[in-house]
Amino acid sequence: MQQALSARATYARPTSSRTARRQRAGRSLKVRSMLDISFPPKEEDTSNGVAPKLGVEASIEHELKYRVSANNTDARPVKLYQSVAWSVHDRLVDAFDQTQAYWKEKDPKHIYYLSAEFLMGRTLTNAVNNLDLGGEYAEALKKYGADLETVATGELDAALGNGGLGRLAACFLDSMASLDLPGWGYGIRYRYGMFKQGVKDGLQVELPDYWLDNGNPWEIRRPETQFKVGFYGSLEDGKWVPGEEVIAEAYDVPIPGYKTKTCGNLRLWDALAPEEFDLEAFNAGDYSKAVEQKRRADGITAVLYPNDATEEGKELRLKQQFFFVSASLQDTIARYLEQHKDLAGLPDKACFQMNDTHPTIAVAELMRLLIDEHGLSYDDAWAITTKCVAYTNHTVMPEALEKWPVRVLAKLLPRHMQLIEQINSNWLDSITGHVTAKVEAELAASDAEKQKKADAAAEERKAALVAAEAKGEEALAAAKKMVSEEEAAEEKPADKATLVEEKLKTYSIIQENQWTKGEMLVNMAYLAVVGSFAVNGVAAIHSEIIKTDIFPHFVEIFPERFQNKTNGVTLRRWLAYCNPELSALITEALGTDEWVRDATLLAKLKPFAEDAAFRARWREVKQQKKKALAERIREQTGYQVSTEPMYDIHVKRIHEYKRQYMNAISLIHRYKVLKEMTPEQRAKAVPRVVVFGGKAASAYYMAKKIVALILSIGETVNNDPEIGDLLKVVFLPNYNVSEAELIIPAAEISQHISTAGTEASGTSNMKFALNGALIIGTLDGANIEIGENTGFENLFIFGVKADEINKLREDRKNFSDYDPRYTAALQMVSSGVFGRPEYFEDLVASITDMNRGNDWFLLANDFASYMDAQDAIDELYRDQEEWTRRSIIYTASNGFFSSDRTIDQYAREIWNVWRLEGSDYQRH
Repeated sequence: MQQALSARATYARPTSSRTARRQRAGRSLKVRSMLDISFPPKEEDTSNGVAPKLGVEASIEHELKYRVSANNTDARPVKLYQSVAWSVHDRLVDAFDQTQAYWKEKDPKHIYYLSAEFLMGRTLTNAVNNLDLGGEYAEALKKYGADLETVATGELDAALGNGGLGRLAACFLDSMASLDLPGWGYGIRYRYGMFKQGVKDGLQVELPDYWLDNGNPWEIRRPETQFKVGFYGSLEDGKWVPGEEVIAEAYDVPIPGYKTKTCGNLRLWDALAPEEFDLEAFNAGDYSKAVEQKRRADGITAVLYPNDATEEGKELRLKQQFFFVSASLQDTIARYLEQHKDLAGLPDKACFQMNDTHPTIAVAELMRLLIDEHGLSYDDAWAITTKCVAYTNHTVMPEALEKWPVRVLAKLLPRHMQLIEQINSNWLDSITGHVTAKVEAELAASDAEKQKKADAAAEERKAALVAAEAKGEEALAAAKKMVSEEEAAEEKPADKATLVEEKLKTYSIIQENQWTKGEMLVNMAYLAVVGSFAVNGVAAIHSEIIKTDIFPHFVEIFPERFQNKTNGVTLRRWLAYCNPELSALITEALGTDEWVRDATLLAKLKPFAEDAAFRARWREVKQQKKKALAERIREQTGYQVSTEPMYDIHVKRIHEYKRQYMNAISLIHRYKVLKEMTPEQRAKAVPRVVVFGGKAASAYYMAKKIVALILSIGETVNNDPEIGDLLKVVFLPNYNVSEAELIIPAAEISQHISTAGTEASGTSNMKFALNGALIIGTLDGANIEIGENTGFENLFIFGVKADEINKLREDRKNFSDYDPRYTAALQMVSSGVFGRPEYFEDLVASITDMNRGNDWFLLANDFASYMDAQDAIDELYRDQEEWTRRSIIYTASNGFFSSDRTIDQYAREIWNVWRLEGSDYQRH
């Protein structure tokens, strides 16, 4: 290992005896790893086109006995899950080895997808079905009186992500493998996830997510693949000497494609200390110092998105990002150099897709590696970098468009700050001519207008002097004085050089913090745009917004660099596997299951929407899924909910722009109206079960209050005997992929109600639509394209449009047309109907008192329109035949939102990566 580590290491440093012992220990760890335990010989079987193996039933029994140490009579659920998982694992390893060997032989160009998060969910069901072994495993499990669905619940969700960004990355990996594209994902092996969400005393609490405690059958530890990653330190003679180092160790997670021999890879990095235990310090009584290196290394991969409200938190988050980016780039270059000598050819073999701004330090790190470690000139390194790197923007929210203080970046990564300054200087030099021409054109236009005004003013002054002269010397003297003052006050010609300098600042990667004078920030999105060969948004409206609002200056320089790639979701996980009953009905109707691979075939369902018998069967499936969700609600919250009401779902990350708060206010109004109804009126009301789910970031004060408000509303409403089943409000804690797989198929209406222009795309809207849930939403993100595909008449659209937002925000302080339902509902919060009026006081003020808040996401402006849409939903739900017809139309119309389509577009239009299947090297 020492030899391999040195060959790939970023920094050549003397190896201490303790480090050497640790590395030798690494070799022994590899020998004793689970993958290398010596098992009795297995019977040969060449099924599924991979290496010889035991049959499915025999392999489960084998793993149960030799790996899990149980027997057939002791096959408890957890042990049965583990034995099945390890059985599937063996098949994945065979497919993985075969794929990687074939790719190495053919040496194609690879896509390397860099992402801070991959929200993978459970693996078992997805892997078994993608390997086309679902039937065999189901049959084998009958011996144990079990079924695959129940066994799969023994698996904990991989805590490697949080929201849509990470789930999209997971869908993309599935599609890459299913399309036989050579590609890997790269990320971090978080030990505790972001956090496990709990509820205590009506408030969100954050707990560590111990998802690795029982081991992880889906990963392969690679102790032979390690790289040094440095931080801090100084520049000595132009060379970076880090003040701290950690070792990045690889773990591989095989990603099987759907009914293909291709098995891709997600490589995750764990951080290790060069010396995890200092015995000298320990023996001297300095116990903290004895484990200090290990503690620092552990901190890097402990938690996704650590709280960055403090300086230390900012450093840790930047550390995380650089850690996985550096290790991934070093790894890719090392593999490239195993087969190639000249790094000039790297762009022909590797494309690095940066998933949002978290990995954008890759631009500077690739430059550093090429220059400092591989001896290239700056110009040659820049030519390679700008042909290798592409950037996906996922948001217009300021907090996600990362801007690192120069002091933080220079402290943690001094060489990278130096390179960023050089990149910025060269970039500004390269566009000075363009900016100068732009300023000159603006000056010419301005000067012409000024001259026109000056000529008119001169004529007026001349006339004034003539008139004054006729009145006498005193009037003439006064007029001359006034003319002299006016001429002196005339605007002086602008200094072109000053104007050019000021305008260049708007293009600069390094800019002054508009809120803190004198503090300089590195705009990581600007660095990504300058250093990439392609930049894309993730929905049609979002891609226009990033061109007009976020990066307009850059679009002037290279408009061809900007593209749209509308997001998608994998139909395997998000329809075929999470909703097998609906999947079976679709397959029966179409006469084929090819729609799982070719989502365009779903369009053939449209005629069935007019078939009353088919609609009845569709409703039966929905009722089954509602029953399963109702049971989950009972298990998690204790609330008993009926399956007869409409199931109204609002699940996503808790954020003010996603407007769970507005939904909560509407529910207060609904509750108020129900309380005021007579029994006869209540009998005609449309009952609802409203389900919320999502995490509020640990430091996001307002989001956590929104969670508390929803919980308080539920506590009041659900225990009101007058209301009964007419309204239930449920918050399901710790929303994750597995919860979504249960919730989404049960949904009848789903809420995607972000303020127009704030949601880049959204992918949950796609999942709900494909499962036949109708949508209430704004003209935001992918809602627009869903409306174009489904027919806007089938969506419940409300709210202002994106191009109206800026003006409405300017005028918000003067807004007075408050809907009385809005005001009354918030008054109920303030008066303590739902408890804790003091706690919710600033939450209410944020959208009602413009001296304390600004209602930035325009809840007051959109509320009346939102309530009109809610009334339309109630009215349509009374007609179950029409509701079901539209539900079928949703599923039939949205095959466009398959991630296979998205990835195919990325591959052809950005990555230049081609399908490599079997013995054929095929271009699309």
